[in-house]
Amino acid sequence: MTDQPLPPGGRIDGGLHRFALRVYYEDTDAGGVVYHANYIRWFERARSDLVELLGIDQRAAIEGGVGMYTVAEIAIRYRAPGKLGDAVVIETRPLSVGRVACTLHQIARRGETVLAEATVKVGFISLEGKPARQPEAWLRAFVQLAEAPSIADAQDARGREGQE
Repeated sequence: MTDQPLPPGGRIDGGLHRFALRVYYEDTDAGGVVYHANYIRWFERARSDLVELLGIDQRAAIEGGVGMYTVAEIAIRYRAPGKLGDAVVIETRPLSVGRVACTLHQIARRGETVLAEATVKVGFISLEGKPARQPEAWLRAFVQLAEAPSIADAQDARGREGQE
């Protein structure tokens, strides 16, 4: 058997998850600009990768009748156009973590340029669609992520120390 390529994956850096992607032709309109709905798809892909890296097996939870995460609210702001061929990084960090819902901040960047940012509230629901407490291990994973400083936070702190 030959070595098969692995699907793209992100990484967790302290309290920040980063997920890289490339803008393909299918992501754009006829002018080569990213279609607005694709940012929502990219944010979802990054959240799915984050959950997997946290050791959360959503498929097993669904198949086992435990429940699943679903988007309850999303607010998105478009700041600059993404274009065909761009390398984009989706950054995700938790803003708040509760027993039933988590609120996440997500940013799509091309280098230092912010293309879009969103605040997403994700709730845990039963298979019947009713709000439910997320499994304790899942809650702990999100709390640890929320409490972990990222490298960017450490760099900001060092920069502030030099200004004092």
